[in-house]
Amino acid sequence: MTIHINAAFDSGNIKVIAAEDPGKIELEICKDHLSDFYQWFHFRVSGARGQALCMQINNAGGAAYLDGWKDYRACASYDRETWFRIDTSYTDGVLTLQHDVECDTIWFAYFAPYSMEQHQDLIAWAQIHEGVDLEVLGHTLDGQSLDCLSVGSGEKTIWITARQHPGETMAEWWVEGFLARLLDEDDPVARKLLTLARFHIVPNMNPDGSRRGHLRTNAKGINLNREWDKASPENSPEVFHILERIRATGVDLHLDVHGDEGLPYNFIAGGEGAPNFTPEDQHKLDAYKVALEAISPDFQTLHGYDVDAPGTADLSICTNYMANTFGCLAMTLEMPFKDNADLPDEFYGWSPERCRKLGAANLDAMLTIIDDI
Repeated sequence: MTIHINAAFDSGNIKVIAAEDPGKIELEICKDHLSDFYQWFHFRVSGARGQALCMQINNAGGAAYLDGWKDYRACASYDRETWFRIDTSYTDGVLTLQHDVECDTIWFAYFAPYSMEQHQDLIAWAQIHEGVDLEVLGHTLDGQSLDCLSVGSGEKTIWITARQHPGETMAEWWVEGFLARLLDEDDPVARKLLTLARFHIVPNMNPDGSRRGHLRTNAKGINLNREWDKASPENSPEVFHILERIRATGVDLHLDVHGDEGLPYNFIAGGEGAPNFTPEDQHKLDAYKVALEAISPDFQTLHGYDVDAPGTADLSICTNYMANTFGCLAMTLEMPFKDNADLPDEFYGWSPERCRKLGAANLDAMLTIIDDI
């Protein structure tokens, strides 16, 4: 049976160099449009039942984050719902994926995908809940809608943004879990929070990059998380429209959800290096991290990014800009592409379900600190 490899679908990315021999398939990852960034891959292999596949991604050595390949295992699925990890190795610039295939078609990805079709299902599901408003903040360069879900009647204002970097699909899985609990009318934490705060949630900040199969940029090759101090309709309408809405609503807490290629941990980065960052801001940031660590064993505070020296933060980055401009509790939550080294799962690694659970746990942390923000 002839092997067919295809990525011509929502969020797909791969280039086939050679596929005649199932034991030596040669592939390359395509760069983000108008950018040198690449690392995200997502493709399907058909006609491979009973075959021992060995697939080499020949240009892995030029990817954006080489630390991402260390101890990394690729994701695979037969039904596009359950994603498991497969044998993966990185040597001399080549990433090698190996798997004995059990069905006619199998999908492979850098992390469990979250397509724009799934996004449509998510917002459709959310908007039918009582009290939820679905607002289109604007449109992307490709003409897609920038969706924002709002709910709650309280005085505090909480903004959640996710997936500035489209290849960080764990961020939208996180939002799915967060929303599922926030909109659960039988959950006492959610019910209490909705009386104390108004939530504005953008599940996917980068629809164009998501659909195009990008790692890090929008349709114009722009890294949105370097645009917050200079957002424009021409280059970064996604950030521009969100900031316009934030200025209208105000903000007391902003959580920006991401994934990290290299570090096998869940952690939070704050805006400590922002010029206007105060000791009170530090207290709020520390309190949130302590609360989340106490609630979820999947979260930790030992490993993370180096903290910027006072006054030296890059204000083009979302969390730094938000902390400095609005004086709110601003945070970046990072999850791994690999696994949580503190609680490893040999079969699934860090998975969509664990992302959802961590998203849900953040409600407890928010309730713990909401009186102080």
